[in-house]
Amino acid sequence: MRSVIRSANPSGIRKIVDQQFQYGVRIAAAGLMPIIEPEIDIFSADKMDSEKILKLEILRHLDELPESIKVMLKLSIPSEDNFYAELISHLHVMRVVALSGGYSRDEADQRLARNSGLIASFSRALLEGLSAKQTDAEFNAVLSDSINKIYSASIS
Repeated sequence: MRSVIRSANPSGIRKIVDQQFQYGVRIAAAGLMPIIEPEIDIFSADKMDSEKILKLEILRHLDELPESIKVMLKLSIPSEDNFYAELISHLHVMRVVALSGGYSRDEADQRLARNSGLIASFSRALLEGLSAKQTDAEFNAVLSDSINKIYSASIS
């Protein structure tokens, strides 16, 4: 269900969030945990403006959910530290996880560590430095180092 936001277009962001929550409610009705995933392109010139619009739209939907529904949010690491604190503490939010979104693992870890309650859901950053040409020992060492660094950033 990932949607990508490339610019701070209020109408477009509203439509994306509407669609994400429409599917999320259907998923919750089936007894599953919906993951709402409107990713903001980290290279967007107006990323912070997009984040402001996105947060307001998500809060609007969260406030309208039936009491029994909880969701997970999977969002790009925000430009402003702890910007998603209100989402993290919301009654209808089980967890907010962060996408590495194209940041290097080191930069993603640094940004994540500055956001209390936000945990990693890194795939691109996790795979950084891994290669099929590595020996098993080399591959395992790089993967272990990635996991440890991402975990440390998640619990900061």
